[in-house]
Amino acid sequence: MSHDGCSGSFETGMMVVDKVRQMGFDEHYMPVPLPMVCEECNTAFEMDRYETHCPNCGMVYAVTPCHAFDPSQVKSAGIGY
Repeated sequence: MSHDGCSGSFETGMMVVDKVRQMGFDEHYMPVPLPMVCEECNTAFEMDRYETHCPNCGMVYAVTPCHAFDPSQVKSAGIGY
């Protein structure tokens, strides 16, 4: 499957989610889970997959495999995206 490798640049959370889904990584577990606090409802949770939903409000978060160790690369895409 073709992708941009680690050089891909994503301006929005929806773009990150779409890329992770396109690569087939949305259901894959991350090497190391990241502690998160939802930007929508302030619920603390663990991001353990490349696409993870807030357990309280359903905000969708994603990060590409290349950036899975960098919490600043996790992007939100909207509730229920």
